[in-house]
Amino acid sequence: MNRNGISNRAAALSSRAAGWKHGPGIRGALLFLFVLLFYFILEQHLIPRTYDIQLNTVTARDIVAPKQWEDTSATLKAQEQAAENVESKYSIVALRNEGLIDQIFARMERLNAEDQVTFQNKVDIYRREIPDRYDAFVDNFIRNNAGADTYNPTLLQEMAVRVKEQAYQITEETYYKLPLLNANQIAEMRAVAYEVVRKLMAEQLPDAETARTKVAELVNTSALSERTTREIVAELARYAIMPNRFYDKVATEEAKVKAKADTPPVVIKEGDVVARSGQLITPELYERLDGLGLLQDKKNYWPNLGLLTISLLAALALYGYLAQWGIMNGGPNRSYHNAQLLMLWLIFAVNLLTMTVIAMIQTDDIFYIGFLAPAAMGTILIALLLDTHLAMVSSFLFAVFGSVMFNQDNDRIFDFNYGFVIAVVSFTAIFAVHRASQRSTLLKAGIMVSLFGTVAVLALLTFGEPSARTEILLAAGFAFASGLLTAILVIGLMPFFEITFGILSALKLVELSNPNHPLLRKLLTETPGTYHHSVMVGNLSEAAAEAIGANGLLCRVGSFYHDIGKTKRPSYFIENQTAIENPHDSIDPKLSKSIIIAHARDGVDMLKAHNIPKPLRDIAEQHHGTTSLKYFYHKALKEAEAEGAEPDFTEDDFRYPGPKAQSKEAAIVGIADCVEAAVRSLRNPTMEQIENMIHKIIKNRLDDNQFNECDLTMKELDRVAQTLKETVAGIFHSRIEYPEDVKPKERLG
Repeated sequence: MNRNGISNRAAALSSRAAGWKHGPGIRGALLFLFVLLFYFILEQHLIPRTYDIQLNTVTARDIVAPKQWEDTSATLKAQEQAAENVESKYSIVALRNEGLIDQIFARMERLNAEDQVTFQNKVDIYRREIPDRYDAFVDNFIRNNAGADTYNPTLLQEMAVRVKEQAYQITEETYYKLPLLNANQIAEMRAVAYEVVRKLMAEQLPDAETARTKVAELVNTSALSERTTREIVAELARYAIMPNRFYDKVATEEAKVKAKADTPPVVIKEGDVVARSGQLITPELYERLDGLGLLQDKKNYWPNLGLLTISLLAALALYGYLAQWGIMNGGPNRSYHNAQLLMLWLIFAVNLLTMTVIAMIQTDDIFYIGFLAPAAMGTILIALLLDTHLAMVSSFLFAVFGSVMFNQDNDRIFDFNYGFVIAVVSFTAIFAVHRASQRSTLLKAGIMVSLFGTVAVLALLTFGEPSARTEILLAAGFAFASGLLTAILVIGLMPFFEITFGILSALKLVELSNPNHPLLRKLLTETPGTYHHSVMVGNLSEAAAEAIGANGLLCRVGSFYHDIGKTKRPSYFIENQTAIENPHDSIDPKLSKSIIIAHARDGVDMLKAHNIPKPLRDIAEQHHGTTSLKYFYHKALKEAEAEGAEPDFTEDDFRYPGPKAQSKEAAIVGIADCVEAAVRSLRNPTMEQIENMIHKIIKNRLDDNQFNECDLTMKELDRVAQTLKETVAGIFHSRIEYPEDVKPKERLG
């Protein structure tokens, strides 16, 4: 295949690659991937999984509760059961029945002392008044306590019913004995009856008959000696004894209400097994599954629509930032494309999946484990591999997602305690890795994340209810461990992204600039002239690149390696020809051309062999573009003219194969390479000579269309020229001529 065929094929491949990197269709697909990522990451935290379950069927798998939920039906059933288990409450009513005894004996004293009243009338009076006094005593007690807080009306009503039900009927014989008692007998009987009633009524008596059976024994052991008086006292004592312990409906209802209130709600915790495999779906279980939102036929799709909208808004916010600042369209300081957008997606995916793993082992009891999530990992990777400002925007999204993923409260969507901590550690990480130049910086950043994350967690725990000391220590410990875990993951993932996407981070560039790198050692020891030339080109290109906002560190390190191919044939390059003749003087100019041109291709092969990243290989391959080796072309013309032969070649045969510079950095290194070589060839150059030479070099390349495939503007080329002039003037400055040592004159005496 001829040279033009190879060139056309390379151009076609390059065009296809450029189409993938900048195609709007690919960009739209990546935006859709962001939406899907956000949706499926948040779905498990916001939308419960549903199952196709029918009543009276058997479950095919274990069904787990997606959230904490109170089973109100089961709670009501438990409360009713607790109320049923409450025993009936009884209250004691202090009737003081000895007062009734006093009333009866006082009436007896008065009535028996009246001589005008006949015996039969006295009997009739006793037969009528004594039973009435029982009812009147009860009614007066109720009336006197109706407005008081001592006894509730329902209890008094229950008391009246029970007391009157258990009223004692005095025998007819006793009524005939009462008028026969004298005052002394009545006084003696009164004391005994009073004491017997007082003693028996001091007990709790749900049934008066139980106490009445004890009356005879107490009366017989008393001081009464006459049988008649003992019988009358026993009858009157039995009459006065009433039940004093009654069912208290109000107290019972209050106890049931309290039992219901004290019954804990039936709560199904997140992760509890609601239905086991093979379990029959009863109406109760079906209702529980419905309450948890696990039934597919009753699923509400509005939350899905809301989540999809949130995911779309988050993706559009991220994409809008990229488009606003020109990152997606090759902005003023960056030229990111779809490959970088894909890398951003992968970083988001890795970071959110890592947070998901932590969220899966978080529970209500160990809520503080959420602080272990290495959320700052994604922020650091974006800051190092893409853009610091993009890392800030991403930190906001990570904080929002973390607020959802680690939220343990089912009554709200976000828990901004975790969002606040994620924001703190993320912005701390951005500050810590800003302008990072060594891998050890990542460890230092991890320690800073640990410290600031711990402080943020401790500050949050000072609000709300006081936390247990153990919980505080564990939360702070997990927050501290998060920073260390972040550093470990970043150090482990950085090489993956650098190699996969050909990203040259500042850390990698600094590592490659180490003079102990095998290729740089080879360059220094075998071609010291080329090494010194490369270092000078690095100084010039770095200054020029930074002046227009390009990657100055990439230009510097690329300059170190751009002429590594010269180590294959060092003596054929003038900077390495010390105390030897120029071998090109004795060989055919076409051969010289092949040797000179080969150093770019040889350099790329050597860089590939040492796994040097592609951006540096591109600089080595593109720094000459398709420029012409005019010296050897004219030399070949002179030789053909001297031989009288017609030249069988053209100027295009003496050009580098290219490709032309594809990036600003490759173009700047090519300009700096020519400028350094040209200025070094001048003896005692003046500022005017330097300026003219720089403008000439840039103009020649511009006229030769060497910048057509990179995005350098005329304004930027002017800025590059000005910076190169100032830098060259600083490097190749004129020195003061020091006078020869003159013998000092002797001091005049």
